[in-house]
Amino acid sequence: MRILFLSDNFPPEVNAPASRTFEHCREWVKAGHEVTVITCAPNFPKGELYAGYRNRLWQWETLEGIRVLRVWSYLAPNQGTLKPTLDFMSYMVTSFLGGLVLRRPDVIVGTSPQIFTVCSAWMLSVFRWRPFVFELRDLWPESLVTVGAMNHPLLIGRLERLELFLYRRAAVVVALTEAFRRDLARRGIDPGKIERVTNGVDLARFFPRPRDRELAERLGLVDKFVVGYVGTHGRAHALETVLAAADWLRQRPEGAGVCFLLLGHGARKEALKAQAAAMGLDNVLFLDTVSKDEVPRYWSLLDVSVVHLKKTEKFDKVLPSKLFECMGMGIPVLQGVAGESAELVQREAMGLVFESENAEALGDAILRLAADRVLYERLRVNCLAAAQRYERGELARRMLGILEGVVGGQGAGGRVRQ
Repeated sequence: MRILFLSDNFPPEVNAPASRTFEHCREWVKAGHEVTVITCAPNFPKGELYAGYRNRLWQWETLEGIRVLRVWSYLAPNQGTLKPTLDFMSYMVTSFLGGLVLRRPDVIVGTSPQIFTVCSAWMLSVFRWRPFVFELRDLWPESLVTVGAMNHPLLIGRLERLELFLYRRAAVVVALTEAFRRDLARRGIDPGKIERVTNGVDLARFFPRPRDRELAERLGLVDKFVVGYVGTHGRAHALETVLAAADWLRQRPEGAGVCFLLLGHGARKEALKAQAAAMGLDNVLFLDTVSKDEVPRYWSLLDVSVVHLKKTEKFDKVLPSKLFECMGMGIPVLQGVAGESAELVQREAMGLVFESENAEALGDAILRLAADRVLYERLRVNCLAAAQRYERGELARRMLGILEGVVGGQGAGGRVRQ
């Protein structure tokens, strides 16, 4: 089977879409399929080219058997609205043109959250007369409205109509969460064409390891209880709550040994650093994004991991990818997101749930895990047990079965055989 996958993020970028796409495609290649990914020159999140790459119209490389075509796009940092939109739309055009001249695939996959990538996948399915699959990672434009990045009613309405059009034209929609599946069914999408494949963890990369001594010494984290946040520092994540918890803890004797490590980049990072400096938070350490190979070293520094989003019912539907990396590393979670992800944390007994944007509740949870080693160890063991149920290879095989069903259907727009 020849699979064409469109994603504007791909390694060496280290965000969730890049990792999921790479790890799934790698497993499909191992299963004997021909996989081609059309993506951009790596530049996320700062809009700056990674070393060794150029933003050319067309360039090929191979990563673990995956044929990767990198096409030109307008490079922009992951902040604001206008420039990222130009980035997305330029990739839509060049990925479509690139897909036209490749050998005709058997199936085309387009991944969200932004739907311009999926627009390209749909257009290719029409011109190449092949079915396409919509991988739904986030509801868009709903997520933009939630974080205040878009508030123009007419534009929102048109994007929502485009979103529904693409759901209907897809042979299958692969949703990351059950909440996404319910949302689409409520909006009139046939539940029979919606499949669920959650995020997962690559256990070959994320597994329990002792704290990296050299790194801990260099960062001043030896003998500290390290509370970590690893990921995007954006408007959706409301990391001001983490800073407020750090301030609350440093005023208490039992919080003296607690240190916060925030690793990543995003539209709010510089403002967060300025706020921490203004508050005089000497127990907070900001680090820039590191390479994919380095990420597990930094995870090893953490005693607990914070998963947090702003308080809104819209985020009750999401399932953050970092939850699964915590599982693999055996790091208990402090979960500040309600809904399906909180249910997972409680069902697997892999952490403590606290109210989003409640700094005192986060501080209390941190002190509880720092003091109760029996509870901490129980949560750590549960994380490792849960990781086996969300192993990336098995999830990739599940999605591969969906693609095989699509190819066995009735051509472009064909339904999966039941």
